Amino acid sequence: MNRLSNSLSGGESQRINLATSLGSTLVGSMYILDEPSIGLHPRDTQRLIKVLKSLREVGNTLIVVEHDEEIMRASDQLIDIGPMAGMHGGELVFQGTCAELEKDKESLTGRYLSGKETIPVPKQRRTWKKYIEVKGARENNLKHVNVKFPMGVMTVITGVSGSGKTSLVKKILYPALKKILGGYGEATGNYDRLDGNYHDITAAEMIDQNPIGKSSRSNPITYIKAFDEIRNLFSDLPLARQRSFKPSHFSFNVEGGRCDMCQGEGVITVEMQFMADIYLKCEYCKGKRFKEEVLAVEYRGYTVFDILDMTVDEALEFFSEGSGPAKYKSLHQKITAKIQPLADVGLGYIRLGQSSSTLSGGEAQRIKLASFLGKGNYATNTLFVFDEPTTGLHFHDISKLLKAFDALVKNGNTLIIIEHNLEIIKCADWLIDIGPEGGAEGGHIVFEGLPEDLVKVKKSHTAKFLKEKL
Repeated sequence: MNRLSNSLSGGESQRINLATSLGSTLVGSMYILDEPSIGLHPRDTQRLIKVLKSLREVGNTLIVVEHDEEIMRASDQLIDIGPMAGMHGGELVFQGTCAELEKDKESLTGRYLSGKETIPVPKQRRTWKKYIEVKGARENNLKHVNVKFPMGVMTVITGVSGSGKTSLVKKILYPALKKILGGYGEATGNYDRLDGNYHDITAAEMIDQNPIGKSSRSNPITYIKAFDEIRNLFSDLPLARQRSFKPSHFSFNVEGGRCDMCQGEGVITVEMQFMADIYLKCEYCKGKRFKEEVLAVEYRGYTVFDILDMTVDEALEFFSEGSGPAKYKSLHQKITAKIQPLADVGLGYIRLGQSSSTLSGGEAQRIKLASFLGKGNYATNTLFVFDEPTTGLHFHDISKLLKAFDALVKNGNTLIIIEHNLEIIKCADWLIDIGPEGGAEGGHIVFEGLPEDLVKVKKSHTAKFLKEKL
């Protein structure tokens, strides 16, 4: 059973879970679905909408949390929450029909649905000469195909769910490159050889939606290496020097300044034998993770805990140029340079010290992207693989994500993106469409080329939907 499940694509797994949940087709039930379009091609999303409508028509109530445009347009009622994210959200912006939402001036969603706000098609596609070619790919349903992946541009891999996209990129190309570069990973799928200019690649990175750390102490600011500079700043303050505090005293990962009772967690875990664990706020530090003598050290009225509790946008304002004593100007610049990319990828609302366990997969993926965009950590000649990076993203977030992708490519990197979202597909420099169907009827290269040329290919399901966006 495990071997069979490992060969399923994300879209197939999603639909199996959906079928399990909806298979009973009870009458008078309420179904709550969270992003059911994840991993689905627009063709498959149309099928999903038919299933949802059929459940509604027999007397059920459906509540769907969703960013997909087609599902929004197919709904009877739309509830828009916002207006922005995090501390700038949480308000009921709008409730009504899609046509009414398009006229609403306060709703960002409405502005994109009405066309007042758009993600523009690039005026010019990047050209390429160098490439990496996979020869004889035959993993899962791939039909012994040869595929060229351009270097130095943004390539998007498209096709219906189960067509072979994941098998080609994540099972063959990525692990094969990792081994050539001296790394390690999953076993490489069946193929003959790699050709082209793959020796020009210095690193291969999979930017997936796995958590940014296994520990509950993992958080955005430690992942992007900005906490080092903040600890340096606090350890240089007069009271810290007087008490001989080192930067490590302002870390909750090592002994010294962290609370001894909760080990810097801020909570005490009560393990329950037959139930879920219970988390209680630490009585000694009151959830602030540090000892009292460490929290007595303040910078401009803020403790290290207060800094960790700031959102990215608040921290950027706090450490902005011209704020604070002149002697800490260089530290301010280093801190803002490292956290600015988080805002650039649309994560201005998350808290610096927010536990990785509270971050969604899409947020974790964008934090990883931000770490490569950070000043002084700029990757070059790296091949990045993204698997459905628009999962959980609003139109406005996708617009920011595309700017981040553009920054990576401008710095001499190669992007390969497996994606169903038409906003990303229309902005690609190069498209590789796999299919034409899923499963046994997939695994063929349907098209390789520019988005404008794909719309002419009749047997491509992607072409039918992309035409409207171009």
